[in-house]
Amino acid sequence: MIRALFLSMFFVLPAAAADVSLTGRVEQGGLVVGTAQPGAKITYGKQDIPVTPDGKFLLGIGRDAPATGELLVVSSDGTKSTQKFTIAPRAWEIEKVDGVPQALVTPDPVLMEKIGAENKLMYAAYMTLELTPFFQTGFIRPAEGRKSGTFGSQRILNGSPMAAHSGLDIAGPIGTPIHAAADGIVTLSHPMMIMTGNTIVLNHGYGLETIYIHMSKILVKDGDHVKQGDVIGEIGMTGRANGPHLHFGATWFNTRIDPETLLAVLPAR
Repeated sequence: MIRALFLSMFFVLPAAAADVSLTGRVEQGGLVVGTAQPGAKITYGKQDIPVTPDGKFLLGIGRDAPATGELLVVSSDGTKSTQKFTIAPRAWEIEKVDGVPQALVTPDPVLMEKIGAENKLMYAAYMTLELTPFFQTGFIRPAEGRKSGTFGSQRILNGSPMAAHSGLDIAGPIGTPIHAAADGIVTLSHPMMIMTGNTIVLNHGYGLETIYIHMSKILVKDGDHVKQGDVIGEIGMTGRANGPHLHFGATWFNTRIDPETLLAVLPAR
C-alpha cells in the first residue's frame, strides 16, 4: 500500500460523485496519485490510465498543461462521469548553456534521421505498460552532486533557443555512481545515443518511468530487474553535454514530468 506520502503543501481534491480523489502536486510538470473505486476505468485525454486492484493510479501533468484537466471515469457498473480539476501554473527559468558541439545544436539531415530513429526507441520504452507497482518503494535522488539544471527551464544553447529542459541535471565527476531511484525493470539500455549518450530507462509500473542519460558507463541491460539504490551506471558527458553530469528525467507514459516533484510526492520508504 502506498504510504502516507502527501504533505500538507500539496493540492488535494476531494472525492466527486464517482469517488475519485487526487492528491500530490496538481500542477504543470507534477505527479498526482489518485484513488478510485476498484474496477473503475479512467481516461485522461487520449491516455487510458491503469488502475491497481485496490483503486490507486498515477497521473502525470505536462509542463505546458492548460489550467483545467478532465478525467473520464467509467465505474465497474458502467456508469460514466467526468471530473474536472484545476492545474496550477508554474514559472519557468531561462538557462543559457554554451560550449555544446554545434552539430548537436543544429543537426544536419543525416544526423536528424538517426536522432529520429533513436527517439522511436525512447518512445517505445516510455509506452511499455508494466502492471507491477514498483513505484511503491518511493524514489531517491539517484546521484550525489550539484544541481546544475532544472526541469522546465527554457534552454538557450550556444545562443539558440531550444525546447524546454526535460529533467534534473546533477553535476559530478566522471565515474560518480548512479543509483536506481526506485525498484523497476530496465526497458531501455542503449550505448552512445546521439543526443543522450549512454542511456537507461527504468519502468516503475503504471506508466511511470525514470531516465538516466549522458553516462560514462552503463552497468545494466534490457530486461534486468533492479532494486532501489542499485548502481546502474556512472556519471559522464556523452551525447549533447558540455560537462560531466547526470540528466535525471521522469515520464508518465510519454508525458515528461518534473523529477523533483516525483521525489516529493513519492519519497522513499
